[in-house]
Amino acid sequence: MDDSRIAMKEKLEFVGIIKEALKIPIKNPKFIFTILLTFFPLFCSLCLHETMFQRALIESLRSQADDPPPHEGFVSIYRYSWPSLYGFRGWIGNFISGKLLVQSFTLLAIIHLFDLLNTIITVSTASAIYAQEKETLTKPFIENKVALFKGPLITSIYALLLNSLALVGLFTLSINIYVMWSAFTFFTLTYMLVFVALFTKYIEWSAVWNTGIVISILEQNKHGDVALGVSAYISRGSRKRGFLIMLVFFAWSFGLRLSSLCVGWQKGNVVIEVILAQACLDCLGSVMKWVAFMIYFYDCKKRFIEKKFDGSAEGKA
Repeated sequence: MDDSRIAMKEKLEFVGIIKEALKIPIKNPKFIFTILLTFFPLFCSLCLHETMFQRALIESLRSQADDPPPHEGFVSIYRYSWPSLYGFRGWIGNFISGKLLVQSFTLLAIIHLFDLLNTIITVSTASAIYAQEKETLTKPFIENKVALFKGPLITSIYALLLNSLALVGLFTLSINIYVMWSAFTFFTLTYMLVFVALFTKYIEWSAVWNTGIVISILEQNKHGDVALGVSAYISRGSRKRGFLIMLVFFAWSFGLRLSSLCVGWQKGNVVIEVILAQACLDCLGSVMKWVAFMIYFYDCKKRFIEKKFDGSAEGKA
């Protein structure tokens, strides 16, 4: 979509972005049909991954239910009570096996590629519909699939690395909070506050990273750190909307997995019907997330163009 068409679009708040995102699949049945076909490989890989992961997780939780991890509190940790730390590390080792990690990372790599492919198709098709273009991007995508895939792949790897670093930080903080919980002190509260602050920034950064991936799809000359830098630059002043969009879809995905785990825990094992429903709804949420971020990108770009125009007009005056 060129700048003239972007300028004609209305400014949107969070609710407006969600409404516009919902209009695209509702008013375009062909869009739904195309997405259903392209999401089948992702759906199958998600079902396989969630079945393996949740079964191993439920079995580990049940086997450790009678042997909880040590809770020595912060005072013992501060005094370098290495037996306590080694005991907790041993519990974590039993909780997550090496085989499970290898299988999970292998499937996650496959899921990432399928998810990226479907993200490219979703964003490209939804963008053409949103711009009210007569020719969709399906034909260009087929003709230039290598060129269209390369840029988003590079950007997604950047985003994946940054995302992993943030999650490692959150996981480390959560472990420290858990170990120190029995001896609740000022340091425990400090860790909790840092966790909340980092989680808030993680959601905000995720919105910037996702917008960067959208930029690398719609503007093929921008990818990697350039796309992420452009995303961070044009989204200044619009971070709250991006934060809310990301928070909604994060809660959607997290709620689905937590609900599935709760059902599996009550039944004693994973329930295939629940896994299928979770994967289906997760794919649906992924489609709507990328459509919403596509609209969010155009809204940020519109506001950026208007600010640039206003600034140049004031300079001339």
